[in-house]
This record gives sequence, C-alpha cells and structure tokens, in this order.
Amino acid sequence: MKVVDLDRDAIKAGLADQSMLVIDVREPHEFEQGHIPGAVTHPLSSFDPGALATLLAEDGRKPVFSCMSGVRSVHALAAAQNAGLAIEAHYRGGFKDWAGSGEPVEV
Repeated sequence: MKVVDLDRDAIKAGLADQSMLVIDVREPHEFEQGHIPGAVTHPLSSFDPGALATLLAEDGRKPVFSCMSGVRSVHALAAAQNAGLAIEAHYRGGFKDWAGSGEPVEV
C-alpha cells in the first residue's frame, strides 16, 4: 500500500488553488459538527468504492482522505487501493490538527 502523508500547509495550498478534493471519512455526525471547508463526506463505515470512483471522475481534483487524526484516513486509503482506485494521499494530522490550529471550520 502506498501512503503519502500531507500536512496542514499542503492541504491549505491544495484548497487555495482548488487542485485538491478533501474527502472526510469520519461519521456523518462528526462531519456535521464541523469539517474542513469544501470537504465532502464519505464515511469509512459505509465505504463505497463505486460511489467514490464516480465522485472522482466527475470532480477531477487530486483526492485526499481526511479523518479526525489520520488513522481512519489510512484505512480508507487501503480500502480505496484494494478497490483499484488511485488514491495515495491523506491528511496526516486530520481535523484535530486543522481545528486545533485555528483554521476555519465549516458546519
């Protein structure tokens, strides 16, 4: 399995130039309580590679998984790669790092 760890600065840059799609794999209730602005929800507990493939084909940006602290996002990478999807990057610090650093949060 290939894992590319991205830090907050890389996420901020990718969002700023609109080259990155942040895919939040936390549960819906966690996402609703706050998420990285522009992130889309795709919970790990109901991971659907087909729906994800459709999303990626329609979006075109570089996909990056994010969760609370960087654990579930690695599990999502494994699930995506096992399903044949070319996703390798995740936000190493996750939402905990983002919000804890005072970055903007969308609700």
